[in-house]
Amino acid sequence: MRLVIANCTVDYSGRLDAHLPEAVRLIMVKADGCIAIHADGGAYKPLNWMNAPNAVHESNENGELTWVVTNPKDEKLTIQIHQILSDVAHQMGTDPGLEKDGVEAHLQELLAANIGEICEGMVLVRREYPTDIGPVDLLCRDINDAAVAIEIKRRGEIDGVEQLSRYLDYLNRDGNLRPVSGIFAAQEIKPQARVLAEDRGIECLLLDYDELRGIQSDELRLF
Repeated sequence: MRLVIANCTVDYSGRLDAHLPEAVRLIMVKADGCIAIHADGGAYKPLNWMNAPNAVHESNENGELTWVVTNPKDEKLTIQIHQILSDVAHQMGTDPGLEKDGVEAHLQELLAANIGEICEGMVLVRREYPTDIGPVDLLCRDINDAAVAIEIKRRGEIDGVEQLSRYLDYLNRDGNLRPVSGIFAAQEIKPQARVLAEDRGIECLLLDYDELRGIQSDELRLF
């Protein structure tokens, strides 16, 4: 991972246009090619970012460094670096991945065992389907044999939608799988997460732990 603290100006063009005026920010470049730009605040969410795969072109004119980041979706992130305050790189190695808590792991197990309840004809391909960017909770096939990736959370927030979006981007590069659709499943889904999911064509599924365990009805609510 490369971490650059710099006085910079940032412009994004793609699904919309966005501009970050000159200020000191952290530019994070991950090994998989993801680039995120952070302010000194705002919790974990970056001000702007580009998910992999990306191409980065660096140029230096009049003593100022410019990065132009592009991807196959015709998005472009232009970072004009006026002054570098720190530039360090670290080899972090392979991450073992997120260890889910007992309830979340049990939700995955219960949903996998009752996958046909989501919609008629749905079948499970594999739990924890491996990818280079992490395991997909459930990979399924629908009644039309189309691939469906399901991400399961106890509480559905924006970061969970972003995680599923990264998986979908990656899976849709596989000619044996694409087109791959997504379902974001959680016991509770925050309004902002639902809006983001719907904007990206991801369906939301509310899970009831007791219902999945068979204490009440086994009806799931797919929105």
